Amino acid sequence: MTDLPKAKTRPASNWSAIWVLPLIALIIGGWLGWRAYSETGIEIQVRFESGEGIQANKTEVVYKGMSVGKVKALKLDDEGSSKGVIATIEMNKDVEQYLRTSTRFWLVKPSVSLAGITGLETLVSGNYVAVSPGEGEPTRKFKALAQEPPLSDAQPGLHLTIKADRLGSLNRGSPVFYKQIQVGQIKSYVLSADQSTVELKVFIEPTYASLVRKHTRFWNASGISIDANLSGVKVRSESLASIVAGGIAFATPENRKDSPPTDPSLPFRLYEDFDAAAAGIRVKVKLSDFEGLQAGRTPVMYKGIQVGNLKTLKVDPDLSSASAELTLDPLAEDYLVTGTQFWVVKPSISLAGITGLEALVKGNYIAVRPGDKGGAPQREFEARPKAPPLDLRSPGLHLVLFTDNLGSLEVGSPILYKQVKVGSVQSYQFSRTKKQLVIGVHIEKEYEGLVNASTRFWNASGITLTGGLTGGIQVKSESLQSLMAGGIAFETPEAKAPLQKRIPRFRLHANHDEATQKGTMVTIKVDRADGLRSGTPVRFKGLDVGKIEDVDLSDDLQSVLLTARITEVPERIARVGSQFWVVKPELGLIKTSNLETLVTGQYIEVQPAPKNLGPQKTFEALTNPPEIAKEEAGLSLVLSAARRGSLKAGVPVTYREITVGKVTGYELGQTADRVLVHILIEPKYAPLVRSGTRFWNTSGFGFDYGLFKGATIRTESLETLVQGGIAFATPDGDRMGVPARPEQTFPLFDQFEDEWLTWAPKIAIGK
Repeated sequence: MTDLPKAKTRPASNWSAIWVLPLIALIIGGWLGWRAYSETGIEIQVRFESGEGIQANKTEVVYKGMSVGKVKALKLDDEGSSKGVIATIEMNKDVEQYLRTSTRFWLVKPSVSLAGITGLETLVSGNYVAVSPGEGEPTRKFKALAQEPPLSDAQPGLHLTIKADRLGSLNRGSPVFYKQIQVGQIKSYVLSADQSTVELKVFIEPTYASLVRKHTRFWNASGISIDANLSGVKVRSESLASIVAGGIAFATPENRKDSPPTDPSLPFRLYEDFDAAAAGIRVKVKLSDFEGLQAGRTPVMYKGIQVGNLKTLKVDPDLSSASAELTLDPLAEDYLVTGTQFWVVKPSISLAGITGLEALVKGNYIAVRPGDKGGAPQREFEARPKAPPLDLRSPGLHLVLFTDNLGSLEVGSPILYKQVKVGSVQSYQFSRTKKQLVIGVHIEKEYEGLVNASTRFWNASGITLTGGLTGGIQVKSESLQSLMAGGIAFETPEAKAPLQKRIPRFRLHANHDEATQKGTMVTIKVDRADGLRSGTPVRFKGLDVGKIEDVDLSDDLQSVLLTARITEVPERIARVGSQFWVVKPELGLIKTSNLETLVTGQYIEVQPAPKNLGPQKTFEALTNPPEIAKEEAGLSLVLSAARRGSLKAGVPVTYREITVGKVTGYELGQTADRVLVHILIEPKYAPLVRSGTRFWNTSGFGFDYGLFKGATIRTESLETLVQGGIAFATPDGDRMGVPARPEQTFPLFDQFEDEWLTWAPKIAIGK
């Protein structure tokens, strides 16, 4: 029997894994309990006058767009004489520090009033309770405000107090304007302590706070102000918003521009209206016509809108003029510059029509036309004796007509197209040279397309009589209106002829026949207009092919533009390549030309283009007649000289003091160290020039002096002494050389050698 091993024993453990689950559950339960305790909100009670719009477990408390609490319950407030509703609100724990005695609550809901729409966002999110944190002792009971509190005085910006005699249509939120721009609002209003005035609390945004100065004037801009009397009706309103919701406007008088910044603790006065505030810009105007004007009553008007008043009117000692002081709306400040115009409007009846008819009802008034914004500021003006022409910025086409005689035309005379009035004469004055009249014309906007570059205007005033013994008498008149008041008619023969200038210029013809004559209009640019005028002929080979109809300066004032009508063969002249130049008299010791122009006057000569390269309407006149030497027959040669001397185109080239050619031009050589003189030898004398020929300059005279031989003066001829010339000689024998080739170059000597004068070759010349 073998011995068995003895078993090892150990005591049993009291721990079991089953106890882990209750332990974990205990930890989680404790954590949830602590979290619930730590996140539990703070209950407060807020008393509202009414529970309308408040729902338990739905209405939230919002601060700066974030939810900071929620209404948990509602109950009636039985305490006190006034019944209300107590809302129990659970606030987030992190706002506990802001729950103090001066913290304010109010209900936000949609509200539509004349001052505007508020709480618009609640249409989507529903009503909510707004909160504004304050200072004081901690508390849990509050009383809600009936409406949103005014802006806090701590809000960045300028906070002012304005005292008014009455509230009028002003209200919380009513705008505050500066030059019709809203720069602030009315925060609140209360009766003053003595109950004699209304104190308005006003907020100006930080950006505009500097606009309010010590001497700034505030006035009530609410609604529409109407002042009616026999002198007229004054209607004033700041803006549409102020008509509906009321408003305040302010400005600093111009003479107080140096006013220091305001002291917010000092109240301002609210004036009844703009005139009472006297915050306008003061302007002095010298009037030559002041009939019917009344200080304090006469308005200053711009396009039917009152922009100021006549404050004082003082007749000058000479009794022929008066000095007026105007007060204008501050909005006009930027337009009181150089170029601003004033004039008196009163009823006027003439053959041209009735003007100033509105003055029959409202009385005479002063009209103003602002100058261009950005001009130099000005506060003293001299009024015009009559209304100025329409502003060039007015809708429609503005153009200028030139005429030699005004006839019966006057301001207001009609512009007629097919006997329909499409515009009117706006002004007339003498041109710069006082030789013509310049008429300013306005074509109404709906008819401006009737005028283009081909339009022709003529004077349609009065009656035109034509006829004879056999043909009878014809009586023509454009219309009864033009018969009485004068008028201008026009027609446009071409459908497409764009205008070239912003303010087109046309000639006003005397009658229809003159205006409708055939031809093509061209523009010729010349340096000067000496002797050139309307009617100057354009000629070709002595025949009149057209005439100048208008002479005017170019836009840059550096040249003169001639407008000419080409009536003969315009299809050959108004073409690319045609050349124009002014023909005028030339007087000299040797040569004179164009002497007939001393009697007939200067004229324009034209050389039609040799080829058809297309039409052209604008040309630049040549300074001198065109050189046609290269088209002439003959031998063309080039002479090389160190300097030009007195040589010029046209001077003679001589052989044995017989003219056989001429100089056609000159230019610098390629390297600019020589002058190349171009000459043309007549065909019959071309054989005289050989490769051995010598050319020399015969300009002026030569002087040779010696003790024994005395003084010798040489010159080719009187003609070359005055205007210069070139001579040449050809040697005989073998030195003669071969005949010269076209464009061959020869040296041009300053003087001849005695031997050259002895050369006498026998050369047969042509016929």
